[in-house]
Amino acid sequence: MNFFPVVDPGVRSATECYDLAGELAELADELGYEHVQTVEHYFTPYGGYCPDPVTLLTALAARTRRVRIVTGAVIPAFTHPVKLAGKLAMLDHLSHGRLDVGFGRGFLPTEFAAFDVPMDESRARFAEGVEACRRLWTTENLEWKGQFHSFGPVTLLPRPYQRPHPPIFVASATSAESCAAAGRAGHHLQVVPSVTTTEQLRGMLDAYRQAWAEAGHPPGGYRVQIKYTCYLSERHGEALARAEHWERSYVAHMARAVAPLAAGGGADYPGYETFAEKAAGYDFQRSLAANKVLAGDCHAVRDQITAIRADLGTDLDMSLQFSPGGLGRDEAVTAMRLFADHVMPAFPRARARSAV
Repeated sequence: MNFFPVVDPGVRSATECYDLAGELAELADELGYEHVQTVEHYFTPYGGYCPDPVTLLTALAARTRRVRIVTGAVIPAFTHPVKLAGKLAMLDHLSHGRLDVGFGRGFLPTEFAAFDVPMDESRARFAEGVEACRRLWTTENLEWKGQFHSFGPVTLLPRPYQRPHPPIFVASATSAESCAAAGRAGHHLQVVPSVTTTEQLRGMLDAYRQAWAEAGHPPGGYRVQIKYTCYLSERHGEALARAEHWERSYVAHMARAVAPLAAGGGADYPGYETFAEKAAGYDFQRSLAANKVLAGDCHAVRDQITAIRADLGTDLDMSLQFSPGGLGRDEAVTAMRLFADHVMPAFPRARARSAV
């Protein structure tokens, strides 16, 4: 289950969002879902209710026992690595080793401006932040001299619950190069199909798998999380109507959040400057036909997932958003139960998860 609060405060309060996330996380634990995850964003209705995913995930960890707890993703550019590595190590202990750590570059100009971080440093800050956290988790008396941070020698406490460290994921929106770099480094991957073409996404996944294999990592040892919104109902038309309404809301909020990129603030983010233009021409039926959103009755959603697996591979973990926008609590609970009872059994897990 993926929790990404794209909602206006006038539609749903922060307290209501967090309470709903807690209830749905408990349900995910009960029904056999693999993980719950959330994002890091600031200021706008596009995820701004979650400026600190570690705080929310700590609360979800306390309410669950089995389901894994995932950052999807934290942004190293906005936090000193000693602080970030320490917070995540604490969460690894509080969840008794259920933490997966997704790291992302960030891409919203207003966020970089608020932290006084140039966007053209985002790639380098991301790479340094991920490696600094990994080294802090695994190295005693670490002395770090990087481009952006220098510290040490220090030994982080607590050491992570999982050894040598929690599984590391890299979030990539559109870049095959970033996916390949993650594969070479032996990191897992998080992708979002809504912001790419199917051909582009296929190329990203192929680049990742090839780089993983060429680097000599264990065959099949990687994990790929692919994120979808999911609108599921016993009545097909009802699910489609909800999906069209809330997907249009999501696209509109995303377009407003990324609008500053159109002013030239994202030279290192090719294609992002056209998001507003794409949003203006958004076609729900085309998005549904391309399987960028899952919607309908159980039979329809099963068919969509079958098509996705045939197109992109059977080695993907789907991370599903059942409570997008201001969708009602009862509708989200019903969708989660329907998916667990009537969709999930059609796709049995085929392989064990790697430790790191």
